Amino acid sequence: MVTETQSGTSAHTAGRDPVRAAVVVGALGVVFGDIGTSPIYTLQTVFNPEDPHPVPVDTANVYGVVSLIFWSVMVIVTLTYISLVMRADNEGEGGIMALITLLRRLGGTRDRRAAAVLAGVGIFGAALFFGDSMITPAISVLSAVEGLKIVEPDLANLIIPITVVIIIALFAVQRRGTAAVGRLFGPVMILWFLAIGALGVAEIIHHPEILKALLPTYALSFAIGHFHIAFFALAAIVLAVTGAEALYADMGHFGRKAITRGWLGLVLPACTLSYFGQGALILGDPATVSGPFFLLAPGWARLPLVLLATAATVIASQAVITGAFSVASQAVQLGYLPRLRIAHTSESTIGQIYVPWINWLLMVSVLTLVFAFQSSAALAYAFGMAVTATITITTLLFFYVAHTKWRTPLWLVLLGAIPLLAIDALFLAANLTKLVHGAWLPLLIGLTAFTVMITWARGRVVVTAAREKAEGPLRDFVDRLRDRESPLTRAPGTAVFLNRGSRTTPLAMRANVEHNHVLHEHVVILSLETRPVPRVAEPDRVHIDALGYTEDGIIHVTIYHGYMETPQVPHILRGLDPAHTEGPISVDDASYFLSKIELKKGDAATMAAWRKRLFIATSFITSDAADYFGLPRERTVIMGSQVEV
Repeated sequence: MVTETQSGTSAHTAGRDPVRAAVVVGALGVVFGDIGTSPIYTLQTVFNPEDPHPVPVDTANVYGVVSLIFWSVMVIVTLTYISLVMRADNEGEGGIMALITLLRRLGGTRDRRAAAVLAGVGIFGAALFFGDSMITPAISVLSAVEGLKIVEPDLANLIIPITVVIIIALFAVQRRGTAAVGRLFGPVMILWFLAIGALGVAEIIHHPEILKALLPTYALSFAIGHFHIAFFALAAIVLAVTGAEALYADMGHFGRKAITRGWLGLVLPACTLSYFGQGALILGDPATVSGPFFLLAPGWARLPLVLLATAATVIASQAVITGAFSVASQAVQLGYLPRLRIAHTSESTIGQIYVPWINWLLMVSVLTLVFAFQSSAALAYAFGMAVTATITITTLLFFYVAHTKWRTPLWLVLLGAIPLLAIDALFLAANLTKLVHGAWLPLLIGLTAFTVMITWARGRVVVTAAREKAEGPLRDFVDRLRDRESPLTRAPGTAVFLNRGSRTTPLAMRANVEHNHVLHEHVVILSLETRPVPRVAEPDRVHIDALGYTEDGIIHVTIYHGYMETPQVPHILRGLDPAHTEGPISVDDASYFLSKIELKKGDAATMAAWRKRLFIATSFITSDAADYFGLPRERTVIMGSQVEV
């Protein structure tokens, strides 16, 4: 019996290994692109002589910088994200939006007040991600193409044109989705990590003494003994951890175990070997500080390395663009952005989406950054600000959730939070010194996105209140229909009225009754409610209310969906049980009624005048409701009304 059990377990494990391997390969292709291409520009930026606070190139500083890079990666990525933050998931999904939804669930008046403030901080962190999504493609592709200068200095004039072509092509293919290309991402990134690790090893063999920098004493002696240099160097050293948020944000696609295995098994060792190899190269020849990553390769291999680096940075850019689509989609579902047109590009993977408005906004922004900054070194000053601010906010939210939701003892929370937040604060303070050199850019982008998001959320509350007043209670309206002296004319067929909730009467339905004096035989008042979870289980997806009468043909249906889902109304209606809907719903012949709201600036003191104008302007990017909910255009009727804000 024991033998059979062991054999069965062994066979089961063996059967699951290929699946695990495939998931890890997929994670390598999507999750680690950003952090995996950081070795291209990190050390070069630290020792950049044009930096406002340059780090002198000498033996002690090389040891200190390499050691500080290694231990920063270990503390921020391995300890903070891999070991701690990734334990805070929302139904398997990660990212700062997951932390926000966990905060929104906290009970208790005091907890809710603090959670609301921290959720606002979290929204600012999500807004900063849009800045990261603009800077990452620009700095990543630029840094890779700049390798042409190492191969052939005369090609320097082609760097910007080639970068622009790659970026335009990258955004142009987004609408086709990443399903087909995605299968190539994993193997390309595996080749990338093996290559940069091997190049690092080759140089470490010539200067094995660089391995002494693995000791934390070198990082500490550099940070403490040369604080006036090390503090400013942190603004560039943080580039080594860019992409850490992607590990957390993409956790729902691959799972914590696959990401952890990919990081510990390949990415961390490869990046470490590359950093130490570059350090060894600089020790042997300080002149190589101008481009240590590409100079690790022998002359014949530099052009292939540039091509491989370009492919890797395109993959890194793809990952962060997809992340921007995901954050925008979640923000829409949580009510922080207007409804945007979202296209699902894969039948099998729901997370693969395309948001046209965000895509073209990002493309214009990335090209603007390329033309404005001209080099990856100049962009590096801006890059670190978004990264450090997001990491600090994520760490803060995580420890608050750990204490309030998981009831972790306060002393244990403080034991972890104080040192980790102190390190984050040092990185953040160092990047603030680059404010006038470009660090203002991600802050400006973040503040702009944050202002739009909280203004939209506030405006929705104002508009909802005004609509509820105009619509009136639904139950009272149905009661009056029942008690009418002269019964309404009931037209044959089914009418579906989309509404914001179950308490009020759809404006289109009220207009049909009061002006046209007609109502369909079968009326479905449909509300769609986003739950603060990624996806809703099928048994919990639909709630049907007869509205007090089971024979009048008027029902209210609430469809619940997660913030990662886009509901397709006809498909959901087709699956309803006729026994609960007062008869079968004729989905293929049904007419759909939408109430279109025209916003107008009013005199009520609901918001500042400039926020009212911003809210109204933002409403113009709202996607067509019929397309968003999958309604058939030829059977959809739109009835308008006006609301003052």
